[in-house]
Amino acid sequence: MAVLVDPPRWPAHGTLFGHLVSDRSLNELQAFARAAGLPPRAFDHDHYDVPVERYPELIAQGALQVSSTELLRRLVAGGLRVRPADRTPRRPDARAGLADRWQRLGLTGSETVRDELIGRWSEPHRVYHDVRHLLQCLHALDELTDGHPAPQTVLLAAWFHDAVYAGAPGADERASAALARDLLAPLLPSDEVSEVQRLVLGTIEHDPAPGDAYGQLLSDADLSVLGLIPGRYHVYARDVREEYLRYPDEQFAHGRRLVIDDLLNRDPLFRTERGRELWQARARTNLAEERARLG
Repeated sequence: MAVLVDPPRWPAHGTLFGHLVSDRSLNELQAFARAAGLPPRAFDHDHYDVPVERYPELIAQGALQVSSTELLRRLVAGGLRVRPADRTPRRPDARAGLADRWQRLGLTGSETVRDELIGRWSEPHRVYHDVRHLLQCLHALDELTDGHPAPQTVLLAAWFHDAVYAGAPGADERASAALARDLLAPLLPSDEVSEVQRLVLGTIEHDPAPGDAYGQLLSDADLSVLGLIPGRYHVYARDVREEYLRYPDEQFAHGRRLVIDDLLNRDPLFRTERGRELWQARARTNLAEERARLG
């Protein structure tokens, strides 16, 4: 038996919750959860939070109840435990981190621009393309540059690349580039503003030219989520689906398969040597497994 639940002990929403895990694979956990009708939002990196009312049904479908200590032990032994430090940051923490990141840019008199951007990235309709994604991109740029500050135009392009987001690929990036032009014109020389716009537009295709070092940095940072640990990737995949709930499952799956196939066919997927070292192997595994889950 590989699907486990522990005793429901954690109070919330007027009931008690426990954890549903697989000690074998996240794919098995996701398949079990779908068959049981658990809501995708209940997934949290390496487990589902489940209310006590669902326990009889879950156990009848094959989940084995074990102690919390045993559940954690088997999760760790299976290599599926995601430590708190490795999880997708909470939105309030991400917003606080972004305020600190903006301060490092050293743009005097730019507080209004900072606040508008954080406000845009915090819009309620965003599920994946929110403050957590922006902070991930900035962290990825740190990794790509070995902890040294990335060029300012690249950092600003990260801030603006999905600043306008309505779920309309291409149109969103063009509107984001126009926003960068309008908000940055009072703060930077015109050639730097134009460079930020160019980099933002490059995220439409994620296909920077071989000599475009700055475009390669931004493209790799934007795609870095593809190469994160499986628990983070499953959260990403869930959140992408949540952003496109207006499409029925079959239509979404068809479109998502096209996106995944395009990414898997890219050689290389990441354009910087450092990006390939950090993320390429794991990204290909994550994408292939999601493709298989979609059918």
